[in-house]
Amino acid sequence: MNVGKTLFAQVMEYVPWKTFGRIIDRHGGDSGVRTLDCADLFRVMAFAQLTWRESLRDIEVCLTSNQSKLFHMGLRGVPARATLSDALNQRDWRIYHALAMRLIVRARDLYAKEPTGLELDATVYALDSTTIDLCLSLFDWAPFRSTKAAVKMHTLLDLRGAIPAFIHISDGKMGDVKVLDILPVEAGAFYVMDRGYLDFGRLFTLHQAGAFFVTRAKRGMNARRVYSNKTDRSTGVICDQSIRLNGFYVTKDYPEHLRRIRFKDPESGKTLVFLTNNTCLPPLTIAALYKSRWQVELFFKWIKQHLRIKRFLGTSENAVKTQIWCAVSTYVLIAIVKKELHLNASLYTLLQILSVSVFEKTLISCALQPDTNKVIAPPSGNQLILFDF
Repeated sequence: MNVGKTLFAQVMEYVPWKTFGRIIDRHGGDSGVRTLDCADLFRVMAFAQLTWRESLRDIEVCLTSNQSKLFHMGLRGVPARATLSDALNQRDWRIYHALAMRLIVRARDLYAKEPTGLELDATVYALDSTTIDLCLSLFDWAPFRSTKAAVKMHTLLDLRGAIPAFIHISDGKMGDVKVLDILPVEAGAFYVMDRGYLDFGRLFTLHQAGAFFVTRAKRGMNARRVYSNKTDRSTGVICDQSIRLNGFYVTKDYPEHLRRIRFKDPESGKTLVFLTNNTCLPPLTIAALYKSRWQVELFFKWIKQHLRIKRFLGTSENAVKTQIWCAVSTYVLIAIVKKELHLNASLYTLLQILSVSVFEKTLISCALQPDTNKVIAPPSGNQLILFDF
């Protein structure tokens, strides 16, 4: 049994503190700071994420009740609510963005050999966005509609291990398709997205970069068939065609041929039309690629349920982005711990265990491994005989 460090301190050992220190110095994050520097703010925010704290008062009361254990967390004292609020507003959110990206690089290396369920050697990404609703009177910097504010979390999810490879946080008015302008493109990778990202000029940029895309066609798309490949309709593939777009401007946006696959889903009975620039993969593999896009929807549902990104501790843009990036860092950090320690438990199970035992002084590899051993009753022969009949 480890009697020196709490579970929280052991989790924090997986943070690259030297790299984090260089990031802080590069941004001048601790310049003029006397209490609660950037590293301590991350510890407090990670603690709030792991223990499901939902307000500044909640964090302060919880830390105060465990004041004797703060030294083992790496904290020098309980930060007051005003101090924590000021830190959220003043510490540059780009510091925590850089930390999250550094952790993502490490996590993607660890999960590089994870199976995706698809017979492909290439990397597969799912692209989508989720909207986090806010109050317009408090978050006026994030306009969405006339009576509502919101932020959008544009996410490129690596399907190996469900690790976000790219995240962009914008106000609610930013169109989904515009994220393609700032998306890092990896040659040979597959980018799976829904119809909201159907912009032929931007898709042609992906094509020229050597990447493949899979998306759905919109109704009434003006295109003509160039030739058709043979298909087996019993598999659900109705047609597999090479097409060329019609129209003066759209032809300039995408001057080359596209592949159009019409597929009838045997489960739902719906007919789906896929567009891709890949001409080699079987049509059923293209359909399976688009079906795998649902993993990014499950990722959004998971983080909204298990991370604190729906209720914010501050109302400024800096505070909101700091909290989101700290939440992403915590998610990726637990994914790193799971892989490094070769744990079989799910991320949900690990977060549940940590939420109630962050102050326990137990070896982390033992604490995060659910006890599946059955309690065996002692043999009846060991019982003392009180009466001899």
